[in-house]
Parts: sequence; C-alpha cells; structure tokens
Amino acid sequence: MTTDDAALRFEIERPDEADGTVVVLLHGRGADRHDLRGLHRHLPAGITLVTPEAPHPGRPWGYGTGWAWYRYKADDRVVEPTLTDSLDRLERFLAELPDRVGMIPERVILGGFSQGGTTSLAYALTRPGQVAGIAMLSGFLVDAPDAVPVTDSGAEGLRVFWGHGFADPAIPHALAVRGRARLDGVGAKLTSRDYPMGHQIAPREMDDLAGWMAALDG
Repeated sequence: MTTDDAALRFEIERPDEADGTVVVLLHGRGADRHDLRGLHRHLPAGITLVTPEAPHPGRPWGYGTGWAWYRYKADDRVVEPTLTDSLDRLERFLAELPDRVGMIPERVILGGFSQGGTTSLAYALTRPGQVAGIAMLSGFLVDAPDAVPVTDSGAEGLRVFWGHGFADPAIPHALAVRGRARLDGVGAKLTSRDYPMGHQIAPREMDDLAGWMAALDG
C-alpha cells in the first residue's frame, strides 16, 4: 500500500495478525521506499514493516534518480546539516507512526541498509529511548561529535544488531570495526555479525537479524 505524506513518503507491509512490533527500515543511497519491502518475508511473523523514503533527491549529489538521507563526504564523515534535516523529519514521521499503522506499537525497531543503517544509528544516539533497537546493515557510525555525540548517556543499553561484509567496497569493514568499538566503549548492547560478502544483504544475515529481533524483550 502506498501512502504519500508531505514530509516522508512510505510503504507498509502489514501481516494478517500484527503482534504490536513495528520495524522501520530505511533504504540506502540512491534507492527509494520500495527497495527494502521484500525483506518483510524474512522477519519474524507478526511484524509490521514500514519503509519511508529519504527526503533529499539523489541526482544533485550524483546519486542517480533515487533519494538520500544525507550527503556523503568521505570515510565516516557526512555533510552534517543534510543528516540533521533527515533526522528531524524522521522524528516527526515516527511520532505519527500510530496513525500510519493503525495501532499503538508495543515497540519500534529502527534500521536500514547502508545510508539507512547509518541514519538509524544516528537517530538512536541523538534521541535516546525512542526505539527498542537498531538494525544496522552495512552502515557506519558517523564521526560528527556535535551533530551525533557518542556518549554513555545516549548509547548505554542501546541494543544494536550490526551486520557487515568483510569485502564491502562501499563501506569498508574497517569502518564497522571502528564504529563497533566506539559503541562498546559507551555501553551499547551490541550484536556483531560479519559475512563473506560485499555491500549487500545476505540471506544468512537476515536469518541472524530475525533471530535477534525475536529475542528482544520489548
């Protein structure tokens, strides 16, 4: 089902019997809100999947005809105002989630692939306690101390699943190692999984992610 919104457009994949868990997955650079819809069949039964679309058109930044959550600079650095704008829009979007899914979620898991994972983690660190966990699929932890501070007040107890490919040419595995170490240092509850793959989502990774989601205690 397609629904348009003045802030973020989105798609919903709703099971016949929803269990109260809503997973919000953000697409990667140059993709759109349809890109991750197919992952719904790999998630635990009963989960409602919502896939919003990033607000920034990708073409002006050389990202093709899709959309972006931020403008990338290099390594683990971004153009900070583009990210903070997306985080503000995402906050408004999640605040209206009960109206969008037709229920009050018992818990919300936020995550995504590549830029979507990076944005999700930045959201959780800047807005502690708003989501039950983060599903990081081949993203990185932004190095932006002013915009995305990594402190124990924001990260302690944050539950994060971080899957990454050893041979990722777009976001090197070294950035995953760096980001995980920073999260460990401030008390995040991190589940790290690495795979013999590039910049992609693998079936084994989805199995591991589904198991992690099923084990969350709300």
